[in-house]
Amino acid sequence: MGFNTSLYSFFDNTEFGHSRVHIPQTMAGVRFAPGIRVSFDSLHTVVAGINVLHEYGSSNVIDDLSPSAYYMYSNKGFSFLAGAFPREQALYRFPRIFFRDSVSFYRPHINGILLDYSGRRVSANLWLDWTSRQSYESRETFFVGFSGKYCREHFYIQNFSYMFHFAGFMDPPVDEPLHDNLLQLTSVGADLSEFVFLSRLDLNVGYVTGFDRARALNTGWLLHHGFLTEFNAEYRGIGIFNTFYAGDGQMEYYPVHNNELYWGDPFYRTTTYNRTDFYWNFLRNNIIEGRLEFSFHFTEGNIYNEQALKVSVNLNNIKMKH
Repeated sequence: MGFNTSLYSFFDNTEFGHSRVHIPQTMAGVRFAPGIRVSFDSLHTVVAGINVLHEYGSSNVIDDLSPSAYYMYSNKGFSFLAGAFPREQALYRFPRIFFRDSVSFYRPHINGILLDYSGRRVSANLWLDWTSRQSYESRETFFVGFSGKYCREHFYIQNFSYMFHFAGFMDPPVDEPLHDNLLQLTSVGADLSEFVFLSRLDLNVGYVTGFDRARALNTGWLLHHGFLTEFNAEYRGIGIFNTFYAGDGQMEYYPVHNNELYWGDPFYRTTTYNRTDFYWNFLRNNIIEGRLEFSFHFTEGNIYNEQALKVSVNLNNIKMKH
C-alpha cells in the first residue's frame, strides 16, 4: 500500500478579443489529487482517491470534485485500466485539434477503459471515455479513441483518431438529431535529435479528415480535409513548438452545439491557422515540473497571444527527512 498523490497548478490567459471563432478568457486554478494505491503483486493495482479543484479568485473552497477509482494491470509494456483514471494516461500525445488545453484543466479523468502497449518500435492505445449519462438534464455522450505510432530508426508514422457520440436528452420536448463526430490524423515524421546539438528536434507532416453527421437530417457524412504539420526544437529546457494547419474549416455543427460537441481547439474552424509556442521548462525532475509558455496564434488575418504557467508536483516521490 502507498500514496498516489499529486498537485497541478495552471494559469492560462488568452488574448483572443477580436476572434470570430474563439473567446478570450483566463483559466487559473489548482488541483489537488490525494489517493491511495494498493498493489496485490507486480501486475495488479487498485487506486482510489479524489481530484479537487479550486479556481483562483473563487469564493468557493472547492469548485469541482471528481472521484478517482480504477484497476490497473501492467505487464511487459502492456497496460489495462478500468474505472475513473487520469486523462493523461491515454491522451498525452493527442494534438490540440482533438482536445483543447482547457479539457485537461477541467476534465481530469477518463471514465471508462484503456488498453495501452508500449514497445521498442510500436506503441498504441485504445480507450473509451463515457463523458455523460443520459437523463432529463444531460445528454448521452462518449468517446472511443485510438492512437498508434511505429518507429523505424529515426523515422515514424503515427495515427490519432476518435469517434464522439452525441445523443439527446431523455424524453425531450423537441427531438434533436443525434450527432456522430469522427476525426483522424495520420502523420509521418522524423526525430533528428541524435544528429544535432539540440536536446530535441522533431518534425512531422500529416493529413486530417473530420467526419460530421446529424442522423435525423439525412445529410450523410460531411467531410473536412486538411494538412497539419508540427515542429519542435528544444535546447536545455528552452524550446519552440510550432503547429500549422491548412484546409477545410473543421467542426461543421459548432454554431449549434459549440464545445459540447467539439472538444478540439476552435481555431481549427478556420481554413489557415498557425500556432507558435515559445516555452521554458524551468523545473524538471522526478518530483516537480514547471513550464512557462508564450504563444502566438496567426489566423483570421490577426495575431493573437496567450501566456501560460503550469506546475505539476508528484508528491509520491518526496522523501521526508527525519
